[in-house]
Amino acid sequence: MSELDASALRARVDAIYRTESRRILATLIRLLGDFELAEEALHDAFVAALATWPEAGVPSNPRAWLISTGRFKAIDQLRRRAAFDATLAARVADLDERMSPAPDLDDDAIEDDQLRLVF
Repeated sequence: MSELDASALRARVDAIYRTESRRILATLIRLLGDFELAEEALHDAFVAALATWPEAGVPSNPRAWLISTGRFKAIDQLRRRAAFDATLAARVADLDERMSPAPDLDDDAIEDDQLRLVF
């Protein structure tokens, strides 16, 4: 893609963002039920558009393309979060099993204030 084509595409994407982003965001919020996730999905969709459209061309209905792409980007993010949360829960359970219980310390038995702070 030439420099002129790239700047024309960038101008077209900017125009689509200015005119359609609020409607796309509203649709993504309705579909996803989460404002922050929808906002991230909106921006991810426009990043994908800037990466895809130079080679594939601007679709005939860019708003629908952006909504669909944003929805799929959000689903991917939710799947990554779920996998991370499951991994995190497994690691916490593993650490809980490995840790020995805290010793039962009597405050009167520890004379030094610094040692008391450590324990």
